[in-house]
Order: sequence, then structure tokens, then C-alpha cells
Amino acid sequence: FQAARELARHGARVLLGVRDAAKGEAARNRILAEQPQAQVAVVPLDMASLASIKGFAGEFVASGAPLDVLVNNAGVMALPKREQTADGFERQFGTNHLGHFALTGLLMPALLKAAAPRVVTVASLAHRNGKVEWDNLQGERSYSPWGAYNLSKLANILFARELDRRAREAQSKLMSVAVHPGISRTNIAAPGTDFKSRMARLIGPLMFQSDEMGALPTLYAATAAEAQGGQYIGPNGRGEAGGYPKVVQPRPQALDEQTGRRLWSVSEQLTGVVYAEIGEHTSELQSH
Repeated sequence: FQAARELARHGARVLLGVRDAAKGEAARNRILAEQPQAQVAVVPLDMASLASIKGFAGEFVASGAPLDVLVNNAGVMALPKREQTADGFERQFGTNHLGHFALTGLLMPALLKAAAPRVVTVASLAHRNGKVEWDNLQGERSYSPWGAYNLSKLANILFARELDRRAREAQSKLMSVAVHPGISRTNIAAPGTDFKSRMARLIGPLMFQSDEMGALPTLYAATAAEAQGGQYIGPNGRGEAGGYPKVVQPRPQALDEQTGRRLWSVSEQLTGVVYAEIGEHTSELQSH
């Protein structure tokens, strides 16, 4: 919300992709109450449904409009029990990673129409505990609420870096940047019933930074002239928990190019979205 609000305040035409239309309209109305001239539209987009993602992306690409910035920000955290998306994916991996992988690929023609397109993928400090287990990628053998979340956030960085690697290889104008918001006061911990989620709700209002501050790495990656593809942007405070944006270093497992390439291939197989080359004149994309 804060990223959308600030982008709108500075003249961007903002699309709020939402799965709950009422909440989307409420967010839009909050922005318009402060900025009556803001260009903000609500569009249906459920990141846990490939059909919804394909419907939105197909419509947007067909409109012929360029897409300057895509912020991959949807997230669910530490669901107590293993749930599945409409497509049968474990919900955290399916929403946080696979949904964004599919959306970015399907919007590539619109991104490549922009003069300097950017894809900003919001990860988390939780990636530090993330581990890729290829034989248990979606908690098929054993499910852990935080294990699944940590993996999905590790996947966000692996995806952002692999997208940037492919863009550079294709000599594309596309820039892909990963960010994290530190520890910020949002409602993402609301569903969790485990100890960590309950503690987050209890101490969050007292100890976590505001959501306005948490949005700064996203806004920096989306707009700053000095931002570069492949970077990971987070807060500059102690432990990266809060503060102003700076380039930070992810854990080694997020820098493993071999894992990034394999995750990309697996994501293509699972979603049926296959990226074509990401060059200036090769914006075709296949979807099975």
C-alpha cells in the first residue's frame, strides 16, 4: 500500500492487483482522499491462481500499454497447515514465488515496451533460513509453516537474480532487483497461530518499523537512478531490521547460480510459463 501510495503521489499510473475487491477499493479510496488527482485503478489479480494471473496479464498485454515497473509484492506467511492453491501448489511457494514467476513472464511483452523497465521482487530476511530441498520443494514429504515461508523468500531472490542474469545475457534493457523491507508493521503475520506469529503481533507495534519505512527499499529499487540489476536492497540499520535503503548482501544459498537456474526450469515446468529471450526485439512468450 505505501509503495503504491508514494508512486501515485509522484505521478505514476498505479494498478493495484488485488484478490479482495473490497480491500482494493478501500486502499484506492485512501490514496484518492489524500491525492484526488492520483491515477489509481483496482484490477482483479489472485497470485494463487494461474487462471487469474493469465487473465490479467493477457488483458494488459493486449491493451498495448508499456509497463515501466512491476512490483512483485504478494505474500502469505507461516500458514499453520499445508494448504494448496487452485493449481495444487503449496500455498506459500505457489503465491510468493510461482505466482510472481508466472506474472513476470506473462507481462514481459509489456515490460519490454517500456524505455527502462524494472522488476522489483520483495523478499525477506527470512531467506536466511531458507533451504531448497528438491524432493520436498512444496512440503510434500514434510511441511513446516516457517520452512515453507523461508524457502519461498529464498526463491524470490534466486528468481530476481536469475532474471537479471538472463536479461544481461540478452543485452536487455530490463532491470531485475530484489528487496526486503526489514521488520515492518504489516498484517502479514495475522493468520499465523504459532508462537513466532503471535509474538510478531504482540511486539510488532512496539518494536518494528513503520510500513512507510518498510516500503523504502521497494521505492528505491523501482525509481532510483543508481539502482542496478541483480542488487539486493534492504534497510541500513542494525541487522537490516530497519532504516533507509542500501545495497545489502543475501546469504550464500541465494547467490548459487546453479540453484537459480534449476529453480527457473522447475518453475517453468510447474506453471507452464516459458520465458522467451528477454531482449529488446524478442518479447514473444509461450504459455502452455
